[in-house]
Amino acid sequence: MPRPDAPNQLAITFLYYRDLPDAMRFYEEVLGLPLAIDQGWCKIYRICPGAHVGLVDETRGMNKWTEEKPVQLCIRVPDVDAWYAYLQEVPIPGLSEMFQSEELGIRAFVFNDPEGYQIEVQSATRPGA
Repeated sequence: MPRPDAPNQLAITFLYYRDLPDAMRFYEEVLGLPLAIDQGWCKIYRICPGAHVGLVDETRGMNKWTEEKPVQLCIRVPDVDAWYAYLQEVPIPGLSEMFQSEELGIRAFVFNDPEGYQIEVQSATRPGA
């Protein structure tokens, strides 16, 4: 199966916080980043067109806060199923099952890069998600 060649839609790097409101204040007031997507316990800020940082309440996210900072790179694509089918044919560590979150409005899967950083590939399942 060929690799999907449609352009990516959005890139989000997620960072995990014990005190989400304090992190939000820093990104909004100190850095001046606009809130692009509000998912409740996850706040996604636009860094520049197409590049975003997501601030996640560590009690709800896929990872937890640690002194050694976890990082997840999230790439939004137009067809998550095509990417999943492609990556199932590639020997890739940590490839998850496909999952869907009605709360967040996404369909997604995750895997690890060669150094163990988690990458999530997702498509939105509803407008504004």
